[in-house]
Amino acid sequence: MAEDFLITALDAPQPPQARQLPANIEAEAAFLGAVLIDNRVIEELNTPLKPGHFFEPVHARIYERIVQLLDRKAVVTPVTLKPYFEADEALRELGGVTYLARLTADGQGLLAPRELAEQIYDLAMLRELVSVGRNLVESALDTSQSVEPMQQIEQAEAALYAVADGASTNNEAKDFSTATKTALGMIEQALLSGGHVSGKTTGLTSVNEKVGGLHDSDLIILAGRPGMGKTSLATNIAFNAADRLRRDRLDGIADEKSVGAATAFFSLEMSADQLATRILAEQSGISSEALRMGKISRDDFQALSFASQRLAELPLFIDDTPALTIAGLRARARRLKRRHGLGLVVVDYLQLLQGSGRATDNRVNEISEISRGLKTLAKELSVPVIALSQLSRAVEQREDKRPMLSDLRESGSIEQDADMVWFVYREDYYVASREPKQPVGGDDPKIHDAHAAWQAEMERVYGLAELIVAKQRHGATGKVRMRFESRITRFSDLAEDALAAHAYGDDE
Repeated sequence: MAEDFLITALDAPQPPQARQLPANIEAEAAFLGAVLIDNRVIEELNTPLKPGHFFEPVHARIYERIVQLLDRKAVVTPVTLKPYFEADEALRELGGVTYLARLTADGQGLLAPRELAEQIYDLAMLRELVSVGRNLVESALDTSQSVEPMQQIEQAEAALYAVADGASTNNEAKDFSTATKTALGMIEQALLSGGHVSGKTTGLTSVNEKVGGLHDSDLIILAGRPGMGKTSLATNIAFNAADRLRRDRLDGIADEKSVGAATAFFSLEMSADQLATRILAEQSGISSEALRMGKISRDDFQALSFASQRLAELPLFIDDTPALTIAGLRARARRLKRRHGLGLVVVDYLQLLQGSGRATDNRVNEISEISRGLKTLAKELSVPVIALSQLSRAVEQREDKRPMLSDLRESGSIEQDADMVWFVYREDYYVASREPKQPVGGDDPKIHDAHAAWQAEMERVYGLAELIVAKQRHGATGKVRMRFESRITRFSDLAEDALAAHAYGDDE
């Protein structure tokens, strides 16, 4: 009986031995030794190696200190590092500061420092994958809370994107020197761009001067009543940013130095071909209505053909999937970021997005979830997100039709989550709607006078538009006057002489 039990126990599957996380401590030590012998090794790396990629905490601290000293243009050797590690308890267990000298003893790391750095980085990515997998399995097995598989899938996809982007290993709090370095990079970009663009360009000088460009991680809400041209403005900005990147690439400027951006346009209202028609109309100078109806000459068609050839390499990606959920949009944006280095996201428009389904009984909660999701997307991908939004009809009830923050439709969370809120306002739209009766011969002179007065007012405001910056975390609010050509749906800067000629009540 005892023998039978022993045989059964031996035949039973044995628990797997505890496996070690992927790491190579010797490679880390050899690489650090190479850097301490020749500080130029770091400058020649192709891999974005950070302290968080080292498995051994002592090695991570040593590498972090090396990078800090090199940033100060100091020469880094075991001797110059010694004062920083004399009180390090973990290093003391490895032999104290003499360990720093031992790192440089054989110099084998100098034979292949790039390969060592790549291996350290790759092993760090594998450890992150292990962590993501473990968390995924644990959350999938845990049925004690409400089971929401789609939410778990979205979280897993976000975690995998972070690993693919190399960001997950450095998600801890950043020290002030790292944050300062990022800020100085933005200031340098603004300086090199001519003094007013610290982010991505809108292509409109007047708007860039007001807001400093489109900043990474920002959510910009662009709102307006129907007919104001908010889709046109968003399309113009998307095209301008993508075209600037295209031109900079042709000039040999690296993507990270460009104020342009590969742009994703999520159009939930218009189809991709309708948007493309708008852009072709704007670039060829031919009315979009004439393009749709085919009322163009051979010369027009040739101009159109040249415009389309010029735009063939445009890094602008249009997704016209209807009824897109916020989770689906974020997943698509991540893929575009991974494949094409996305630098700007435009969503037309926010109210057509769908939430997760949990808040559909309450529209305000659903809109709040969507606006938070867009802000999270901006931070996760580190790109500006422009989301178009409807305004409530309260605007139409007022004598002054200029929008206010309280007009944002359905949820105060839109204003709360946004870093900037822009309103598009065109006075000529409302003046045109007030056209009095057309005078004819024999009419009362008052009818003639009324129509003449309306005509004079229409001439004063025709083709003018305002971009009202109602909220801005980075600077002052106010408004920017622009020109709008409705025939080709294009916004452009207002010339100085036109600005003076058409100046009207400034209420900033």
